Amino acid sequence: MLKKATIEDIKQIHKLINLAASKGEMLPRSLGELYDNMRDYFVYIDNGKIVGTGALHICWEDLAEVRSVCVLSPYRKKGIGRAIVEATIEEAKFYRIKHVFLLTYQTEFFKKCGFYITDKKDLPQKIWSDCIKCPKFPQCDEIAMKMDIDY
Repeated sequence: MLKKATIEDIKQIHKLINLAASKGEMLPRSLGELYDNMRDYFVYIDNGKIVGTGALHICWEDLAEVRSVCVLSPYRKKGIGRAIVEATIEEAKFYRIKHVFLLTYQTEFFKKCGFYITDKKDLPQKIWSDCIKCPKFPQCDEIAMKMDIDY
């Protein structure tokens, strides 16, 4: 079952994201950051357990970032990640956001979801406010991807 995250979900989301980060699949998130951005998150629940998560973070009037999409290994390749991404895109449409982007190591998955690779230099300076806080800054090895939304 896919739903918007609640305050009770944050510690499980934190554990899930940081497990994926420990494997080099994504960047970690702090509990404070997750609580600050809780309303951005979706969770996928199976038998009462969060097995997937992802977020849509609005950056500007026509730009949002898809963040922290991850699914526990045993639940991958079952459509959960795609369902989470599609939920973020539907939310972007609801808010009339014209462009969504992401930074990822999982380019093939996101290509299948409709994203295309773009140059990080083409992303507005606004997003770099988050990048400055990243332990990989300024040597980011993530790939920038983007989707233009029609609604």
